Amino acid sequence: MLVQPYLFFDGRCEEALAFYGKAIGAKSRLVRFNESPEGHGPPAVDPANAEKIMHAHVVVGETAFMASDGECKGQAHFGGFSLSLTVADAAEAQRSFTALSEGGETVMPLSKTFFSSSFGMLKDRFGVHWMVMSPP
Repeated sequence: MLVQPYLFFDGRCEEALAFYGKAIGAKSRLVRFNESPEGHGPPAVDPANAEKIMHAHVVVGETAFMASDGECKGQAHFGGFSLSLTVADAAEAQRSFTALSEGGETVMPLSKTFFSSSFGMLKDRFGVHWMVMSPP
């Protein structure tokens, strides 16, 4: 079995994935609503959303998550979970934390803990919560 997060950006998916590509090296494969075979996509897609992302497979390091624009209503809600990013060392934690928090907000600044040489929490500009850490 495999469990992977599926994030719905409600109209900002392409922007978010470009940001994650720049911030943490995420690689994405995208399928737009207008690329689905006739009769196999979601019913009644608003023509204004035809270029929006129906499905994306996103790889970060050794892991993956999926993403979409969903209903394209413009207000994504990400609550009750965090994506946890474990990096090689404290310097990489600092770089990743700084990049992901650009335009977002720091929840807990990076600091040394009993379980990590560097650990911090943030909410990115899209509202996704992240925990960034490096090994002790």
